[in-house]
Amino acid sequence: MEIMKPPRLTLLSLLLTFAFFPTISPAATKPQASAQAAVAGLKLIRTVEGIQEYQLDNGLKVLLVPDASKPVTTVNITYRVGSKHENYGETGMAHLLEHLMFKGSKAHPRLWEEMSQRGVQFNGTTWLDRTNYYETFAAKPETLEWAISMEADRMVNSRISGDDLKTEFSVVRNEMEKNENSPSRVLIQRVLSAAYQWHNYGKDTIGARTDVENVSIPRLQDFWRKYYQPDNAVLVVAGSFDTAQTLKLIEKKFGVIPRPKRIIEATYTLDPVQDGERSVVVRRVGDSQFVAAAYHTVPAAHPDYAAFEALQVILGDTPNGRLYKSLVESKLGTGVFSWSANLEEPSFIMFGAELRSEQNIAFATELKNDQTIVMAKKVLINTIEDLAANPISDEELTRAKAKIDSDMAKVFNNPEQLGVALSDHIGNGDWRLLLLLRDRIKALTKADVQRVAQTWLKASNRTTGEFIPEADPQRAPQPAKVDLAAQLQQFKPGVAVAAGERFVATPENINKRTHHGQFANGMKYAFLPKTTRGNTVSASLSFNMGNETNLKDKAMVAGLTAAILDRGTKKLTSKQFAEQLDQLQAKLQISGDVNRLSIYVETIKDKLPRVLDLVNDALRQPAFDDAEFALLINQELAQLESSRKEPQSIASDLLSSHLNTWPVGDPRAYISIEQRIVQLKTIKLAELKSFWQAYYGANHAEVAVVGDFDEAVIKAQLAEQYGNWNAKQDYARLSRPFQGNKPLDIKQQTPDKANAFFVGRLALPVGDQHADYPALVLANYLLGGSMNSRILERIRQKDGISYGGGSRLQASATDESGSFITYAIYAPENRAKLEAGMREEIAKARQEGFKDEEVKLGKESFLQQLQLSRTQDGSLAGALNSNLYLGRTMQFSAEFEAKIAALTPEKIKAVMVKYLDPTALSVVYAGDFAKK
Repeated sequence: MEIMKPPRLTLLSLLLTFAFFPTISPAATKPQASAQAAVAGLKLIRTVEGIQEYQLDNGLKVLLVPDASKPVTTVNITYRVGSKHENYGETGMAHLLEHLMFKGSKAHPRLWEEMSQRGVQFNGTTWLDRTNYYETFAAKPETLEWAISMEADRMVNSRISGDDLKTEFSVVRNEMEKNENSPSRVLIQRVLSAAYQWHNYGKDTIGARTDVENVSIPRLQDFWRKYYQPDNAVLVVAGSFDTAQTLKLIEKKFGVIPRPKRIIEATYTLDPVQDGERSVVVRRVGDSQFVAAAYHTVPAAHPDYAAFEALQVILGDTPNGRLYKSLVESKLGTGVFSWSANLEEPSFIMFGAELRSEQNIAFATELKNDQTIVMAKKVLINTIEDLAANPISDEELTRAKAKIDSDMAKVFNNPEQLGVALSDHIGNGDWRLLLLLRDRIKALTKADVQRVAQTWLKASNRTTGEFIPEADPQRAPQPAKVDLAAQLQQFKPGVAVAAGERFVATPENINKRTHHGQFANGMKYAFLPKTTRGNTVSASLSFNMGNETNLKDKAMVAGLTAAILDRGTKKLTSKQFAEQLDQLQAKLQISGDVNRLSIYVETIKDKLPRVLDLVNDALRQPAFDDAEFALLINQELAQLESSRKEPQSIASDLLSSHLNTWPVGDPRAYISIEQRIVQLKTIKLAELKSFWQAYYGANHAEVAVVGDFDEAVIKAQLAEQYGNWNAKQDYARLSRPFQGNKPLDIKQQTPDKANAFFVGRLALPVGDQHADYPALVLANYLLGGSMNSRILERIRQKDGISYGGGSRLQASATDESGSFITYAIYAPENRAKLEAGMREEIAKARQEGFKDEEVKLGKESFLQQLQLSRTQDGSLAGALNSNLYLGRTMQFSAEFEAKIAALTPEKIKAVMVKYLDPTALSVVYAGDFAKK
């Protein structure tokens, strides 16, 4: 028994892949009347070039390949199961079963002895798509009867037992170790495992050692019962035999096996297009170096597969192939190989070379070419991938066809090889693929081979490997599982985390518990002290700056100034600052736009004062380090340059750019991705320093602290730090009044992107104090703002075209201005269906409204979400901070929630009719719409 191996360095390919037959004639492909077909239970399917195909009622296919020229018969049975079909924890099962099915069955308990007594030559091979078992013997009716009877019996009565596995395991392990001792085989396996990301063609047929060593007999038996059945097998009888008697015998022995009721699911896992070069390095004890390069190719049934068979000869033949000339004749290597894998699903072609070991070559110093694996790898790749510059010649193609034809003829002339050769093509889906391949090779043109080479043999589709011999390779130890129970015996519980109070997060209670005030310079504060689990505390600080006039052309500088604050102070470097935060168990976020700086802090009670000192240092004594500024600019540029290739960023950027009405330089104007990139390249660190000196201060600022803290201590600390810190520049809120809708329908091409993005916008003359605002909020929630929304239900659950999408409502707290935005990610080919679904759902909701129960459940869900957000201290601190800025209390929230609770379906429908017109949406689609 053996696993089917890749070709040796001295072989062209797996010779058992080929056979030769005369040209197919149309008439020969049709089923023919035959006396043999009268055998009960056997149906003649077709006769093709002398090969007769039959089928039993239980699904077993039978191929008869008569050849009376030699008194030899081969019985071969192929099961359409290989390592491709093995799941997690099952690797190596097909190969294990290959061994165990030779251990005996119900009617043949001592199978090896029976074979030996009859002088039978036998074996089995396991490969990626199939497994086969065969017996070759002197043509005798009694031996043929025994072979067919035996194969039928072990199909359903094999002794797949733990005892047999114990005795056979050492054999399997030795085979595994033998393979591991082969540098070329190890390298080939590692290259394929790197080439295939998901498909099982990247896994070694012999399986993972841990799977083989720990295999479960019941699970192995389940695997056997599923795949080793008549409807998943093809029986081939080739050589000298009596056709009529053989058919009767097959029907008698195999026909009694019932057709299984289980279903074998078709495999569907395929790798995505390889998007760049991959490489592996293997370092092991050995004498020779090896290099290899693999490229993804097409399935064996594809019309272009024949060209790969020709390419493996043109490039990899010895001594006429290009690789032999460039590597062996130049003395860079001692041998070359090529292998075009003949597989059912997207396959591969591999080329490689064995190199001399410099340590064993006395004359190495005399070589003009550097004897290194780097040089050999370069030459290997250049030879394979330079076919555009050095096209295939007529002579090369003629020689390749002649060699393949010769190899096929040798197999055809040997019934044993022919019977086994059919196994690969059976594994590929149909034995006739062998004949189709033959004809396709004969019909190959130079243009065909050249086109296929230039399409597939390219760098982005390449995976290379190097085997580097080392006398004493240094490796990390192999990770192993641990005894969890033993580990937990050593565990000693610590002190329980401090429990918090039962806090009722209603607006009324929050108002009652919160202390408001302001410092001498006008900075407002809101403190809500309460005991929390783990003594956690959250703080939200905001600093408002500048006005419409003095912020002109300052938007980018303002954002960068905020971004550099946590990159070191005059006391601490950037790394030291980060280390201090870690030691204080603190989370710090600093962000800013053109006229507002926001800071969020999260830590524990006894560390809050020190964390606030760090924040104060960042605000009052920033380092403005040259090196950190350069890093910041590079990181911002990298992010922007990456985003301008992403459909979501492109669509949002185009929408905002086209809807912008503010003049260039206005602090409210939208700055496009390209404009930001240009500005980033010209901004100087001195501009950030000047902005900080002129605009930063706390006289228009807010701070909210929620959680476990000493209110008196923190109040005094904040008053000292910010109570007298005033900005030099005047502050005034930037107004953003309502601007009407603008017709927009853009379809932007984004090459080589699997997903597309849709975004649409409607301008609304509504702020969060408008009478219609609560109804619009709930309308949006029901339409596209929740996981149970109409839009998401349509595009994801019903149409199945989007992973995520929906809508959101934005409304200003200071201006009567807002927007309704709808969005989705989807496959580019589904653009029309997505647009139709979006518009239809909005139109339907406007026309029909929402049902009473839908509104009732929506209100309950939305109000629960609001309540939940108030239970999170960070979220609550942000809300209190916002209220300070707006001059509100939590009473505003209470009143808003009461309005939500009072909404009716009629009111919701009315605001949708009034505001949400799907025909007025400004929309942008970004995706690779040119790709089919």
